[in-house]
Amino acid sequence: MTTFMSSFNEKHHTITLSEDGSFTAYSKKYQEHYHSTKDGALHESLTKHVEPAFKMKQHQHVITILDICYGLGFNTLATLYHYKNNNSTSKLFIYSPELDALLVKSLKDFTYPKEFDAFKNIIITLSEKGIYDDALYHIEIFLGDAREFVKTFAPKTFDIVYHDPFSPKSNPMLWTSEYFNDVRSVMKQDGILTTYSIALATRIALFENGFHIYINHGEGYRDATIASLIELPELLEVDVRHKMLCNPQAKALRDLQI
Repeated sequence: MTTFMSSFNEKHHTITLSEDGSFTAYSKKYQEHYHSTKDGALHESLTKHVEPAFKMKQHQHVITILDICYGLGFNTLATLYHYKNNNSTSKLFIYSPELDALLVKSLKDFTYPKEFDAFKNIIITLSEKGIYDDALYHIEIFLGDAREFVKTFAPKTFDIVYHDPFSPKSNPMLWTSEYFNDVRSVMKQDGILTTYSIALATRIALFENGFHIYINHGEGYRDATIASLIELPELLEVDVRHKMLCNPQAKALRDLQI
């Protein structure tokens, strides 16, 4: 039986074993898991975020990533795992907001999959200091409001955005059209945004801000979404305009609704 050190933030979380054998956590505050227990925590991070994004960015010398939100750190750590396994030589800059400071501090005691063993020192450093830097990686965790954090960056900063907050039902402020407008402004013109959400309201919010919407489909995980400000002819595009005509009641979330 796997045991957990009591210093992990269990007062506000319940540990859950997901189907790929990696552990995730259930947030008592948001009443949601951090990952799909069916797809698996590690598998979801790799297939819905890291692999599709790096497939398009792997040849760049420098890659800058906005990881919203840090949570248990899986998207950031899965990025390092993918980078290491593919002998990449790019310098990675990863910036990630997280509202829950106590959670971040407790992550040095979270039971991560063995694939992350090589990054234990990085996990501890981020947990204690919120920043890590070496010749290959620069990682910063911002403790606070993700929307305010996004606004601190210069236009056209990011190559990749992992959009992975709790769902629109639980955390609607990170799914509005106005929010995606802010995200768009800090993305490079050929930037890639990934998200697990396939909700039409989410896709409309992205579409309203000039994104092309594509289906992320593959073996062993449920469909997800890739969004880009430029056309990606190798991917299957979603005809959002047609879906809006067929579903006139579907609307993007707005700040004023929340």
